[in-house]
Amino acid sequence: MQATIVTAINDALHTAMAADDRVVTLGEDVAESGGVFRATEGLKEEFGDERVVDTPLSEIAIVGGAVGLAVYGYRPVAEIQFSGFLPPAFDQLVTHASRIRWRTRGTWSVPMVVRMPYGGGVRALEHHSESLEGAYSHVPGLKVVVPSTPRDAKGLLLAAVRDPDPVLFMEPKRVYRSFREEVPEGDVEEPIAEAAVRREGEAVTVVSWGAMMEPTTAAVERLGVDAEVIDLRTIAPMDTETVVGSVEKTGRCVVVHEGPRTGGVGAEVVARINDDALMYLEAPVERVTGFDVPVPMLAMEDYYLPNPPRVAAGIERVLSV
Repeated sequence: MQATIVTAINDALHTAMAADDRVVTLGEDVAESGGVFRATEGLKEEFGDERVVDTPLSEIAIVGGAVGLAVYGYRPVAEIQFSGFLPPAFDQLVTHASRIRWRTRGTWSVPMVVRMPYGGGVRALEHHSESLEGAYSHVPGLKVVVPSTPRDAKGLLLAAVRDPDPVLFMEPKRVYRSFREEVPEGDVEEPIAEAAVRREGEAVTVVSWGAMMEPTTAAVERLGVDAEVIDLRTIAPMDTETVVGSVEKTGRCVVVHEGPRTGGVGAEVVARINDDALMYLEAPVERVTGFDVPVPMLAMEDYYLPNPPRVAAGIERVLSV
């Protein structure tokens, strides 16, 4: 079927819930209205209001309720309307969801998913456009997954629902409906913790994920360079092997992400390259990122988000050394 990212997510939820009665969906407006982006549309009609639950406007309650459901044998999929609203529930993720397996020495696990649209580029209000995957990737025991294509959105979400541990599933809303691709019908999974090589090349490695795959790909095509483009797909645990293997081949690397530069995931990518492939580098690794300020509103987003010219300039700097 031809699907956008949001329709692929909807299809994944229908597939997961039909296959396993333990899968439940909860969040603000997920039942009656099908979610703010309609990602849960049709679930209540098919599975009923005991498995598709509208919650109060409380992220603490949504995530905390999901933790309790998961411990007692369910596989909850909790939706947070926008990623900027998740920080109130950070305590639930850090203190409970991510460490119950460790705390109980493996007696209990927390098979739950927290879905949330994230990132800028849609002219949203304050607290709607953050890209804080770097902060969440620092939590031991919490997996952080970011699809960039419809096929990955479906396959990775199905894998996340079936994972024995908590998964934070960050959906790049900027590209929710920007393009379609063929997505297999029925049950299909994509492996968590494996990056995807979107384009093979020999001159430079360019690493990105989520909505930033679009300007990254556009920059490579604009320059016409022989670049290898890697989509991380999973931020934690990160697929270091694929990135290092590519850098050993190309000798140069650029990392692109929209989150703030300081402490961002790009810094971790650079550190791992320095640890494992330093002697292969022909130039310092370049980062093209957002800035260390809150995401600006409305038209000022265009100055904050990496775009093809900024990415292209980063690639040219690396190649010029």
